[in-house]
Order: sequence, then C-alpha cells, then structure tokens
Amino acid sequence: MTRRARPFQPFVAAIFCAFGLAVPAAGQEAPATPPAEATTDLDALFAALKAPGEGWRGAEADILRAWSRSGSASIDYLRQRGEAALDAGDLAAAIGHLTALTDHAPDYAPGFQLRAAAYAFAGEFGPAAADLARALTLEPRNFLALTQLGAMLEEIGNTEAALDAFEVSLAIHPHQQEALDAVARLTRALGGTAI
Repeated sequence: MTRRARPFQPFVAAIFCAFGLAVPAAGQEAPATPPAEATTDLDALFAALKAPGEGWRGAEADILRAWSRSGSASIDYLRQRGEAALDAGDLAAAIGHLTALTDHAPDYAPGFQLRAAAYAFAGEFGPAAADLARALTLEPRNFLALTQLGAMLEEIGNTEAALDAFEVSLAIHPHQQEALDAVARLTRALGGTAI
C-alpha cells in the first residue's frame, strides 16, 4: 500500500478537529512576514536538508539556530527557564515559563512547540495539539513539531493521522531517524509497505 501525505493546510485543520478544537478562520492571526533575506536563507537550508550525504546535518543545525533566535533577551530567558524546567521534569514550572513566553511572544513558534512538549509529557494532549497547530501555522516547515505531533497521535492510538504527520515531517526533512522508524513501524501496523 503506497500512501501520499495529505496537503499541509487541510492537515493542520484536521489536527484541530481530531482534538475537538475550533479551527481558526482563514487568515486569522497571520504571522509577521520575515525579512526576504531570512526567508531566502531558510529556503536554501531547507533545500539542503533534502540533499543526500551528510551536508543535511549542518543545514539542520543552522535551521534550529535560526528558529531559536528571538531577538529579545526576555524571550530567550523565558525559553531557557522553560527548557531547564522541562529537562528537570518539572512540568508545571515548564508550562508556566513557556506560557509566559507564548503570552509575551505570540509569533514565536518555538515557544509553542516547547510548551506542546511540556503539555504532552503532562498527558494534556488537547492543549499540546493546539500549541503544535499554532507552531505549524507560524512555521509550516517545523519538522520538530510535525514529528512531535506524530508521536503524540501514535501514543493516543490514531495510527493513520500519526503516519500522516510523520510523512509530512519527512517530506520536509527526510533524514529524521525517529520519523523514519515511526513510518516503518506504523506502515507495518496498518498492513502496508513503507515508502
């Protein structure tokens, strides 16, 4: 069985529906437009992610570095506090710091992606899904959020939606071992052949 991943925007809408969340109206809360040179640089890095060989590793590191740049010391501080609390397993503190971050910087996709991780670890999949959908609205190529979404959907038993999330993530960054393993595992579970 060969599957094709769903188009991205309907996929994000399906995330909202799968978790019983209200789907935002088209164009609602559109993210700020990044400078043209930043978009061009990221476009080149995303193209490099798909290249064979080991060059993708540098592109991945550069993308993650670009995403982490907030331009604000207070945002950076809140992110560091949230990450430290998440690493320490203090989920309540992580959610608190990352909520302050997302309140302070509603257009900073990494804040939503990190808070989604904290919510998911706490077993709060509805808020996690909402945060992942927001992160993906702000940065549709956020392969971390897509892979995280796939893992969460797999955990709650939504195998087909999980497979879709991993496949969309791999279309952006085909070298993610976690997503590659998940596609193989989920394809077998659905009785098909991995692509």
